[in-house]
Amino acid sequence: RERKGRIPTTMAGDAAWRDVPCAMGIDEAGRGPVLGPMVYACAYCAVDYLDTLRKQAYADSKTLSEEERETLLEAMKQDENLAWKVDVISAKELSGKMLRAEKCNLNTISHQSAM
Repeated sequence: RERKGRIPTTMAGDAAWRDVPCAMGIDEAGRGPVLGPMVYACAYCAVDYLDTLRKQAYADSKTLSEEERETLLEAMKQDENLAWKVDVISAKELSGKMLRAEKCNLNTISHQSAM
């Protein structure tokens, strides 16, 4: 399982941050264990940063070119006001969870990844 992410220094270790209202977006890509991995991603920021974020051309990845997606990803990685996390679950792990005695469906796996 591959997990990547970043918590900005403006958020890390700051107890006052716990009182800041945040906005979060979560999305997934993939079609299940037959066709490869499932990728779950989330990004979040302070609600006060949303107006600035809206001006940066983020949109559904299906509406963006590969070049636009790459540019926005690099901007996101550099933005100290954003936190993000990616969870890549391999087809093998997905199949294992779905075929074990106590079965687990993709909705449950998705929920577990988001938590």
